[in-house]
Amino acid sequence: MAHTQQPDESLQTLPPRQQPDPVQDAQSQAPWFSENYFTTRHPATRALRTAYIKIIGIMSAFVIVFMMGALSIYWGALYVTPQQAHNLAVWIVDSDGGTIGQTVTQAYLNATGPKTVLHYEVAQPPFTDAASLEGYLVDERAWLIIHINEGASANLSAAAQAADGSYNGTRAVTMYGNEARQENAYRSTVKPQAQQVFQKAAAMFVSRYASQLADQGVNVTALAENAPSVLTLPLSFVEANVRPFDVPVATAVDFVGLIYLLVLSFVISMIHWGARVDATHLEDHLSFGSLVAARIVNPVIIYFFLSVFYALISYAFQTPFGRFYGNSGFVIYWMMCWMGMSALGLATESIITILTPRFISFFLLLWIIANVSVAFFPIELLPGFYRYGYAMPFYNVSRTVRTIIFNTRNQIGLNFGVQFAWIAVSIVGIVSFQWIRYRGARKAWRDSQSREKDAV
Repeated sequence: MAHTQQPDESLQTLPPRQQPDPVQDAQSQAPWFSENYFTTRHPATRALRTAYIKIIGIMSAFVIVFMMGALSIYWGALYVTPQQAHNLAVWIVDSDGGTIGQTVTQAYLNATGPKTVLHYEVAQPPFTDAASLEGYLVDERAWLIIHINEGASANLSAAAQAADGSYNGTRAVTMYGNEARQENAYRSTVKPQAQQVFQKAAAMFVSRYASQLADQGVNVTALAENAPSVLTLPLSFVEANVRPFDVPVATAVDFVGLIYLLVLSFVISMIHWGARVDATHLEDHLSFGSLVAARIVNPVIIYFFLSVFYALISYAFQTPFGRFYGNSGFVIYWMMCWMGMSALGLATESIITILTPRFISFFLLLWIIANVSVAFFPIELLPGFYRYGYAMPFYNVSRTVRTIIFNTRNQIGLNFGVQFAWIAVSIVGIVSFQWIRYRGARKAWRDSQSREKDAV
């Protein structure tokens, strides 16, 4: 029988996984549960400490770089917000045509120009009744409509001539607003700026009106006694907030709660990885097709049940999902939570394939920041970079929530479409990244099988 010469093991190169690891050697040599971190003199423990310091130093430096880049996205969304106010349109609708209409219109047109100021424009819509103006606001054709009511100047002149003490200057102008469209912008920018311009116009009008009456031969003294409001408050306005943000808990539903929605979906991704890879190693025993199917189907099923309990929390705290859409309101919200969680969670399910649990937290932070940055203020108030927000899950979930609770502009179909698009992109990512991982794992398994055969 021919003698088969055995290879000289001393000349063999160890496969990568069998190369000596200084850290593992130090772990086996260092004393257990007895060393002092600061004063140890044992070489093995000191080697472990050096490796430990090196790892946390490098990773801390990476965190700093990541922090400066990622957090700047959110800070940048708030830093220049006032400089984008010119992107918000305000309509001036003059149904009066008299002195009051001309005064108010000109005051707003004079204020238009700087980027930090709202864009005021004269509008001539086909219908100027209250219901039509409300419809224009809900359709988001303007952020605010300043309507100089028909007959405002004539009513003031008649009151001055008749010394009518019942004259009410607030009937001259109606300021129609839509707070629920975006309450932060409405309260901090839209309403304050518009009111400030109006107050200046009203003050200027008051200062000139008394002298004009005197020139017209009106007894100003008698007028001051019988109808003081004609002189002191000839021009004012009443606010008509057509969609008030009157549900405080909605802040948790359409903004802060979305962060929790993302975090919960991330937790499911971590649980799924731990069960599939660490605890059972099931991933190593499935065909590629069935593995991909399990990675997509199982999380979506979990999101289905998780989202209903998430939605029930909002329902338990009396969020009025049914005041405009009836019982369907809650179902629509639940389905949006499900699709939103699927869009957010499948993205982390995809990225964790290549980053692994060790580094997935960096993606989580970036994913949160990218979504939150475009949800606190309207995208029109943000620099052009943030136009990506129209395609983000948070923004579209928030839009649907506002429609259900406040009856704002209905783009629910579009909002669901964005979630479906993210789900599709994430599925492509899962398939692609899992194939890379699957191919590498299969090659490593085949190599190990070959080594075992060679050893035999």
